[in-house]
Amino acid sequence: MSLAFTLARRFRRSRERTRYLSFISGSSTVGIGLGCAILIVLLSIMNGFQKALEDDFLSLLPHVEYQAVRGSLNDWQQVAAIAEAHPGVRAAAPVIVLSAMVQQPGRFRGLEIRAIDPAREIRVSGLRRYVSDADWSRFESTADGILLGRGMADLLNVGVGDELVLMIPQLQNSGSLRSPRRLVTRVAGIFQMGGELDYQQGYIHLAAGREAARLEGEASAVRLALYNVYDAPRIAAEVAREVTEFAYIHEWTRTEGHLYRDIQLVRTIMYLVLVLVLAVASFNIVSTLVMVVQEKQASIAILRTMGASRSLVMQTFIWQGSLNGIVGAVIGCVIGSGLAIYLPALLKGMDTYLQLRILPEELYFISHIPSTLLLRDVGLVFGVALLTSVLATLYPAWRAAQLAPVQGLRGR
Repeated sequence: MSLAFTLARRFRRSRERTRYLSFISGSSTVGIGLGCAILIVLLSIMNGFQKALEDDFLSLLPHVEYQAVRGSLNDWQQVAAIAEAHPGVRAAAPVIVLSAMVQQPGRFRGLEIRAIDPAREIRVSGLRRYVSDADWSRFESTADGILLGRGMADLLNVGVGDELVLMIPQLQNSGSLRSPRRLVTRVAGIFQMGGELDYQQGYIHLAAGREAARLEGEASAVRLALYNVYDAPRIAAEVAREVTEFAYIHEWTRTEGHLYRDIQLVRTIMYLVLVLVLAVASFNIVSTLVMVVQEKQASIAILRTMGASRSLVMQTFIWQGSLNGIVGAVIGCVIGSGLAIYLPALLKGMDTYLQLRILPEELYFISHIPSTLLLRDVGLVFGVALLTSVLATLYPAWRAAQLAPVQGLRGR
């Protein structure tokens, strides 16, 4: 193997190669490197979107929620206790979910209001991460306060301390609507997750929500936070079998699961593109080696007459073609890894200086392009690049090994 590798290196440095052959050889290396770099960046972006979904978006949305069919739950504490006894449930907290309209002179805007207990909410939600200390303290101490998303606050042109009038729909026992109830609140704080939830949600105190909805009980739903968000369907069903309340079962894969499925679909497509792009780039290795074999017929014949076996000749040309793939894959993985690490900062700079909005926050669950580099993806890209490079060398190397010494010397 060491002799084959040495011969391959000398063939690569040989001055007998034409400029055209050098160009073809270099283009195969560049193609493999470029393909590796692009695919590492794309896979890192998909990883970033999945991490943002898990850590940011789903930190504000309930993983599982049991909501009363009508009115309030009879005993939300019992539901919470049953849920927290499950090993997959991290915590449970009461909530009242309301649909509201924000009334301003000449306009209305829709808003989902979640009435919460701040002390319990921080156990099941990441809301605290997106609120400043001062705003959170103000919200905790203001019974009629509301936490409003940054996007909605900007649309309404309100700030901390401003008054808001909410119109809360009221249901009769028959299920028909009656005149909505006006709820006067004051903006106690602003939360900013950096996505569409900033335009859709607001938070008030549990007592204020109970009064606005005119509930007899303390809460209309119980929200669960799970250790593993992807176990939501199974855990929701297992806990529901123990709960005696009549309630709707909501879990995030039914309402927001399309986001996760879209990410996985794009990731699968990226893996297919990985193989196809690197396979196309490796075709240049085939053409390069075919021309090298034609040019090196005399050298091959001399090696054979000196006792070189066909296996040695084949290994030599496999090494020569594989070196193109190895060099291209190493360079591509290094460049791709660097781009994946610094891509969020680069895109943020472009957004700041060029005023580009790549992901409008009112439309997407995050407002920036995330990137999470995983060594698994780098290793996969490098391995596939190396494998396709080696496979591309097999036919030209076999042709070289089959060359008869007399034919090679005659061609010289």
